[in-house]
Amino acid sequence: MEDVPREGVLHVPPGAIFTPSARDLAAERGIQIVELASEEIARLVQPDKKIAIGSDHGGFQMKQHLKPVLDELGWTVIDIGVFEEKAADYPDIAHAVARLVAEGKAALGILVDGAGIGSSMAANKVPGIRAALCYDRASARNSREHNHANVLTLGGRMLTESQAEDVLRTWLATPFGGGRHQGRIDKITEIERAYSTWNAQNSKA
Repeated sequence: MEDVPREGVLHVPPGAIFTPSARDLAAERGIQIVELASEEIARLVQPDKKIAIGSDHGGFQMKQHLKPVLDELGWTVIDIGVFEEKAADYPDIAHAVARLVAEGKAALGILVDGAGIGSSMAANKVPGIRAALCYDRASARNSREHNHANVLTLGGRMLTESQAEDVLRTWLATPFGGGRHQGRIDKITEIERAYSTWNAQNSKA
């Protein structure tokens, strides 16, 4: 109970046992204890399961391989293209996926191009996006746990389908570590805001 913030609702399963002191603390902090069925609690805490995915021509085949994996893992997939191996510009695809994530229309994003580098660069121009190019389990885990990455970029011509799937599964299974890492994410956000303000001021000059 010490970790519960002041004022709010604490959902618990029916029959949950609280000591008198815990109930007193809840009352003192203005916390309302509400009993809900376990499935209702799961529904409330379930994160948004929409994920946006996109690729240029160099990542098309890899994208097609990864979509069923996302389905298997329970994600609702928003495929923004491309839908054939016709030449396409990765900045357009990266922008479309990153925008969906930044606007909260997708919880996470996946981008695949030939090397994964260009899509990462383009996506990171969108405020609020932390796109990470990952190439193995360690980099996937680090990007999520330490850097709170919300967009994964992959090199469709740099990884086998098996390797890319392994990276994807690891990335999605790794939670953000918080703690000291949050302070560093906050600093990234501060840099982003500083230059957003700078750009706005200079555009008026």
